[in-house]
Amino acid sequence: MKSKVAFITGASRGIGRAIAEEFAGAGYCLALNCRTLGQELNSLADELHRTFHVPCLPLIGDVSDEAFVKGAFETIGQELGKTDILVNNAGISHIGLLTDMTMEEWNRVIQVNLTSLFCCCKYAVPPMVQEQSGSILNISSVWGAAGASCEVAYSASKGGVNSFTKALAKELAPSGIAVNAIACGVIDTDMNHCFSQEERRQLADEIPAGRFGLPKEAARLALSVVNSPSYMTGQIITLDGGWQ
Repeated sequence: MKSKVAFITGASRGIGRAIAEEFAGAGYCLALNCRTLGQELNSLADELHRTFHVPCLPLIGDVSDEAFVKGAFETIGQELGKTDILVNNAGISHIGLLTDMTMEEWNRVIQVNLTSLFCCCKYAVPPMVQEQSGSILNISSVWGAAGASCEVAYSASKGGVNSFTKALAKELAPSGIAVNAIACGVIDTDMNHCFSQEERRQLADEIPAGRFGLPKEAARLALSVVNSPSYMTGQIITLDGGWQ
């Protein structure tokens, strides 16, 4: 039986890297993407191929660029076959007052965090519909529902991810394709290394679980979600240690 193919964006580090490792361990053929950390991505692909004996195709480029995404899916199709699982994980943050934010900074957050979903789903969906199967998982944030001070663009983009997820789930449910999202709380990744040690302690104290989440915990949940029955669709699943 042919192994399923998973395309994971933002896979060079953090949650995306952990998801790639978890999926490789489960026997998936992988297409891995990042925008700038090409050396790290290539090293990860080589490591996963050697360790788990699964094909790993690195694709370096901007998934908010439709031309790149179109070419990426053509390459995946040629090298690995139809994409069965799409994990939209690519994302960036921006911390600061809204009034200090430039239009360029605003557009970049929206493009990377939200426009990338449109681009990737546009090219992943048609073959899934043809096969009447597939799963799309979007990595969101608790701030997409609650909103965070000094993270207006990030919160707005993740709110868009949540609505995108629910709407596309309704569109694709008749074709047996599940679309879900994981709304992460504070996960111990480079994105949160902007905080001082004291700020990290204070933040951990606010979380009922008493700690930051681990990337591998998000990865385990991701694998579980994409392997769930397609009847579970349109869900925003929170992973935050009871915080929000």
